[in-house]
Amino acid sequence: MTFKERYLAGEIDFYDIDDYVSKWNFSDDMRPLREYLGLNADEEAVWIDESDEALKEMLDKQK
Repeated sequence: MTFKERYLAGEIDFYDIDDYVSKWNFSDDMRPLREYLGLNADEEAVWIDESDEALKEMLDKQK
């Protein structure tokens, strides 16, 4: 499961995203980070352009 799937399912805390980013950085996974995390383009844009908190709010609305 991706970070997003697990977060929305309540299995992990939002700030576990940092662990996923770190794992991706040290992996041979060829997918872009957005895909690895399970984010769509709008979610990625909010995360990059605004903040972690903005992404968290966006994902929380999907719960």
